[in-house]
Amino acid sequence: VGQGGLLDVAVAPDFAKSATVYLSYAEPGQGGPALALARGQLVQKQVQCIRAPCYPVVSLANVDVIWRSGSNGPGGQFGAVIAFAPDGKSLFLSSGERQRFTPAQDPDQALGKILHLTLDGKAAPDNPDYAKGGVRAMTWSTGHRNPYGLVFTRDGRLWEEEMGPRGGDELNLIEPGKNYGWPIVSNGDNYSGQPIPDHPSRPDLAAPVLWWNPAISPGGMIEYNGAMFPQYDGNLLIAGLGSETLTRIALDGAKATPKDQWKMGARIRDVAQAPDGAIWLLQDDGKLVRLAKR
Repeated sequence: VGQGGLLDVAVAPDFAKSATVYLSYAEPGQGGPALALARGQLVQKQVQCIRAPCYPVVSLANVDVIWRSGSNGPGGQFGAVIAFAPDGKSLFLSSGERQRFTPAQDPDQALGKILHLTLDGKAAPDNPDYAKGGVRAMTWSTGHRNPYGLVFTRDGRLWEEEMGPRGGDELNLIEPGKNYGWPIVSNGDNYSGQPIPDHPSRPDLAAPVLWWNPAISPGGMIEYNGAMFPQYDGNLLIAGLGSETLTRIALDGAKATPKDQWKMGARIRDVAQAPDGAIWLLQDDGKLVRLAKR
């Protein structure tokens, strides 16, 4: 309900050794659900079987909730994307503002933020306001609406894309301590039709590197680095829901340039890179589509 449920699954940087996986999800609670982050170990147990093929029984063990957003209540759009830092020693978690607007600017609510946490779910010590404690200690950036894409590119930059209201979807270069403006500014309008001041009206707030109006309704995002399409190496690929597209963005340092936008004829929820460099797309109807060279 409200785009809730199981939201992201991410394997730990040391998965080959630890078998640890992280899960973000909408956790029921008093007054309504809230975003939660848990981790556990993927355990395989080989069992005897009478005829081949034989498959191990897989389970998730030692599951612990290591972080909760709080602010339980109504509203969907949890965000909930997990991205590990390039050194593998911490993680970043996107947290949507749950269609409540004002929490994105409230420094004491974990809604509408990019959080930077240790692998144990605590505030990372290098956060801008770590000394202030509480949610402020966990916050890397603020002023986000519904962040559905979070990717570290090979140069160490953190890119985020989020759904705007009616138009104004954004691609942001995330930097510590910056305020990205929602709901004070947006290059889209409220669904009620009420206008929102555009980003240029508040130069003190971080503007998106790219934005879309009409909206593309971005879903998942990756940086492509496969061998099958070398011409797209280092590019961002963004799934499109309402637009039913796959969008390609070329990066040059902090500069982003729109390139291709391919019509797919279905709502694209997520995008992933296959081991052979093919591109996998997950449609909202449950179909998994493979894009490969002819």
